[in-house]
Amino acid sequence: MKKESGIILLMAGSLLFGGIALNKTVKHTSLEAYAAVKAVEDVPHTDLGIRAKSAYLMDFSTKTVIYSVNEEKHLPIASMCKIMTLILAFEAIDNGNLSFDEEITVSERAASMGGSQVFLEANGRYSVSELIKSIVVCSANDSCVAIAERVAGGEDIFVEKMNEKAKELGANDTLFANCTGLPKDPQYSCAKDVAIMLKELLSHKAYFEYGKVWMDKFQHSKGRYTEIANTNKLVRFYEGCDGGKTGFTNEAGFCLAATAKRKDMRIISVVIGEESSKNRFDDVRTMFDYAFANYTATPLFNEGEILDTNAKVEKGKNREVAVYPEKTVYAFTRRGEKANISVEMQIGKAKAPVQKGEKVGELLVFKDGVEIDRVALLTAETVKEANFFDCLREVAHAWNARS
Repeated sequence: MKKESGIILLMAGSLLFGGIALNKTVKHTSLEAYAAVKAVEDVPHTDLGIRAKSAYLMDFSTKTVIYSVNEEKHLPIASMCKIMTLILAFEAIDNGNLSFDEEITVSERAASMGGSQVFLEANGRYSVSELIKSIVVCSANDSCVAIAERVAGGEDIFVEKMNEKAKELGANDTLFANCTGLPKDPQYSCAKDVAIMLKELLSHKAYFEYGKVWMDKFQHSKGRYTEIANTNKLVRFYEGCDGGKTGFTNEAGFCLAATAKRKDMRIISVVIGEESSKNRFDDVRTMFDYAFANYTATPLFNEGEILDTNAKVEKGKNREVAVYPEKTVYAFTRRGEKANISVEMQIGKAKAPVQKGEKVGELLVFKDGVEIDRVALLTAETVKEANFFDCLREVAHAWNARS
């Protein structure tokens, strides 16, 4: 048993060394659901004086809810819809269907979008990277439509993909009608779902290259440019804030989803339906301050850290392969709290050939017996399939061992 910063870390030996098959992890499905319910029930009823119609504050790594007000109420979210537009754009890049350097020819329809924009030229060509930057920094509606048309062939089809992705993420109180957030019925979301979507967007590390931009120039042809400034003022004026998305329409009011990181703890905060732009920034700042003052995150396993336990390999040149967690695993606790944190590793047998980075197990983290995080365990190296001579040597080794 190991104590560290008031956290008790228990390694469950039966799961750590038992080589439990991956298909057995489905038994934890109901436990995941219970964890989500319990997290909400345990939210302290602290009055932070938040003036939004709906608000949500959570830890990024474990999705622990810190504070919430009307978090599932259906409300318009204006340009915060663009969080999902960006998710699909980054996914298309990850899947190889799009690249940052690719140039997109802007349609007449995309160039004619109203509201916030960077004044794209119809039939002009712009790089995907520049279009994404304009969406993140200055909430450009014209760039959103240009991206949507390129990724899906049309905005309507793109919106279908947005709604499919929302359901996949568990954002079940969300319905999109366009890729910009401009008023159109029926279209709604809630503070909890926006937080879920922002967490997904932040999983794309390339996002932060744009999210932290304060001011820049958006280049057009023939030397023309549009000056852009980040609509999320906290990027400049709040320590640790490096991303987020604003939103405003008369119907939605002033909205903001933002993230901030200090030391090992990243927080996500969402407000919907504020009466003024000042209120949204002040309220998110208040929630950030509350989280950083009252909670802490302790790393248990670092991303890429080689663990002591290996995965067995069938029919491979090597009998075992080292594994590492796909991302850093944290214990998120209230400051001063003596929480019981237990960690279980579920590692199945891999069958050669095994590729480096192949998933062979999961690392589960429990707080007081309730699952709070689950991280994939990946292979640290490639293992080739054993050939005839490898098998012969294996037989000889086994024979000598018995002699």
